[in-house]
Amino acid sequence: MILNLSLKQMPDHELAQEISSLYTIEVETQVTCMDCTFIHRLPNSYFSLPLVIHEGENTLESCIKSFFKKQKLEVSEKFFCDRCEKKQPCAYEQKLVSLPQILCVHLKRFRNEHGLIKKLDSKVTFPETLKMSVFAAGQSENAASDSPQADYSLFAVIVHKGSAVSGHYTAFIRQTQDQMWYYANDSRVNQATWKDVQDTYKGRETAYLLLYRKKSLDSSG
Repeated sequence: MILNLSLKQMPDHELAQEISSLYTIEVETQVTCMDCTFIHRLPNSYFSLPLVIHEGENTLESCIKSFFKKQKLEVSEKFFCDRCEKKQPCAYEQKLVSLPQILCVHLKRFRNEHGLIKKLDSKVTFPETLKMSVFAAGQSENAASDSPQADYSLFAVIVHKGSAVSGHYTAFIRQTQDQMWYYANDSRVNQATWKDVQDTYKGRETAYLLLYRKKSLDSSG
């Protein structure tokens, strides 16, 4: 929301665009007609990668792969095919075009069930280093592949404590200089460990947003 507002309200539009580009994930939405196989393509973008999680255990890598997996839409969700000139059964998928310098991952822990908002405390494991190979299957043919791609390093985790009705947000942040983890809870900041961060995989205090920074291609961090 802040990034969207900055684009509209900042007087320096070039600066606003530069800031937003740090977070912009570019994808191509592809809808394939199941009758004539024509592919409808639509450019799209996100400031955060919205990942559905399931009951039980999840891994960040499996959630990412599910996001880019082709899905056959229900009969009630027929898509108008320009070539057939009528609504047809179709398959839907998103292809990755480019990733930003800072990758924000949104773990969708809140869902609407029969009009009630429910929080999923399901376990979601995530690594300190996110390998670019996890995105390989979801890449678009338009994605840049002629240059080496850097992996991502986790530097912040936003945590939600509580239920869908009420809760509190805290954060784990890793310093760039000393690479140490710190825990911020309102005005209190304490040193933490990677084990403390891993404790947010599941339970009442669960990771909600993950922030990864692209590693430099010419360094190890």
